[in-house]
Amino acid sequence: MADSSFDIVSKVDKMEADNAINQAAKEIETRYDFKGVGASVGWSGEKILMKASAEERVKAVLEVLEQKMIKRGISLRSLDAGEPFASGKEYRIEATLKQGIDQEHAKKVTKLIRDEAPKTIKTQIQGEEVRVTSKSRDDLQTTMALLKGADLEVDLQFVNFR
Repeated sequence: MADSSFDIVSKVDKMEADNAINQAAKEIETRYDFKGVGASVGWSGEKILMKASAEERVKAVLEVLEQKMIKRGISLRSLDAGEPFASGKEYRIEATLKQGIDQEHAKKVTKLIRDEAPKTIKTQIQGEEVRVTSKSRDDLQTTMALLKGADLEVDLQFVNFR
């Protein structure tokens, strides 16, 4: 019998992120507490740019964006927001969406699997994803449950289960 496998990835659906940003922008336009503070949120190249006239208001814009992302099923672990900084007369926050698992986190994931998963599990880092293989599908599902319960800094998805 051939080995079963799955891939561990960290990806954000760009359309869902776009929808979350558009919903946040609509709410910011209509909310009373954002009137007259020049608050906005939108894409700036590959980054998400939030602007407002005061530091507290730009933090509130970030909170609205986070709420909309949660509603759209996007984990906040994949949102990497910086600190507010002054730019002229306004404050800005730049945020990026993390795509892929970097080497450091991939090594943490494989170490966790090596230490706590069933011994038949084998892992292999392939670029920005981790391939997990075993002869037993039950062991693979146990490994998935282990990773879902683990407190890692990256948002993980499991794809290509064969």
